[in-house]
Amino acid sequence: MGRKLRAMDIDEQMALLMQGTEYGDENLERSMRSELRALLLEERPLRVYCGYDPTSTDLHLGHTISMRKLRQFQEFGHEVTFLIGNYTALVGDPSDKNRARPMLAEDEIEQNAQTYAGQAFRILDPEHTQIRYNGEWLAKLPLAKLIILAQNFTVQQFLARDNFSIRLEKKEPIYIHETLYALMQGYDAVAIDADVQVGGTDQLFNIVVAGRKLQQSMGQKPQVGVVLGILPGTDGKQRMSKTTGNHIPIATTPDDMYGKIMSIPDDAMGAYWRLVTRYSPERVQEIESKLDRGELHQREAKMELAGEITAIFWGSNDSNNAADNFRQVFRDGSNPAQMQETLVHQGDGIVDIIVKCGFATSRSDARRLIKQGGVRLEGEKVSDENAEIVLGGDAVLQVGRRRFARLRPV
Repeated sequence: MGRKLRAMDIDEQMALLMQGTEYGDENLERSMRSELRALLLEERPLRVYCGYDPTSTDLHLGHTISMRKLRQFQEFGHEVTFLIGNYTALVGDPSDKNRARPMLAEDEIEQNAQTYAGQAFRILDPEHTQIRYNGEWLAKLPLAKLIILAQNFTVQQFLARDNFSIRLEKKEPIYIHETLYALMQGYDAVAIDADVQVGGTDQLFNIVVAGRKLQQSMGQKPQVGVVLGILPGTDGKQRMSKTTGNHIPIATTPDDMYGKIMSIPDDAMGAYWRLVTRYSPERVQEIESKLDRGELHQREAKMELAGEITAIFWGSNDSNNAADNFRQVFRDGSNPAQMQETLVHQGDGIVDIIVKCGFATSRSDARRLIKQGGVRLEGEKVSDENAEIVLGGDAVLQVGRRRFARLRPV
């Protein structure tokens, strides 16, 4: 069966493909827009890619911004490469870090890579996605060629970058291998002979300077950089990150995803609409205009946003159920109609039950939740972390505001 492609004129394509982009420089943005339009007018499948260093298994919504953009290119019939940076991950990207990243072992990188690809296909079309590993070419790059490639850059270019300049000012170490990262990523563009590279604003130097410069030095036409904004976390202020605890995991439940999106500040919705939904620029503008005119309530808009994002990862049925459960819990103050069921034995410890339900990653994590007052059994707060549970029948365990389980004695 042939793939179903979007039918849009060149202006509509440009509006969608450039939605959510940030360059920090008007001249650069105009240049990238002009070059992308010229490529689209060639009416051929463009070679588009984005690289992902598998440094963790815990993907969140922020990681999917570039995947959503790749999917848009796919829907216009372009060739998409999902590049796994198994070799660059050995170095660790210093672009958004004020300290050196620890180097990962190869077996850890491979395990993480498998998780990345599996989760990416919840957005990308697997039949029209090529998965490649940059170890294919970087592992074979001889030292002599590496030195030749390095002649395209100066030490001053690297030290001028914020993350390096801050460390230099603080007299903190900057390791030689960190400066090689941009060169390695730039060489990815050469190996793929890329027309377009997608990435976040933290990758601006690697994409627009390193990638384009190396392509030119190798006789290739320099790629267009589609550089996307950063998604704020649930606090609406800081960049979404597991470290800061403001992230929305991909591998969570529909109820949890829906609830976390409902918790974001109103003024953060615009970034979410533009970066992680399937909505066109026209649809986003329509929603924001209705909000400005008072024709749409902020809560209704946020529920639509939560429903859209949850549906992307879990489908419409689970998204609708999550919306119903949210209304029940937060509007009516009742338990959700649908929740997981967990079999427990009489006398099981509450800490073990919380872990068994998947509401805590460890016993110590479960104890922390109890101490914080976040655990309830049949509506009553549990304060004794050593409590042994004896049930007369089914009972509802609640952890936090959004996680529920029906405990069934065996």
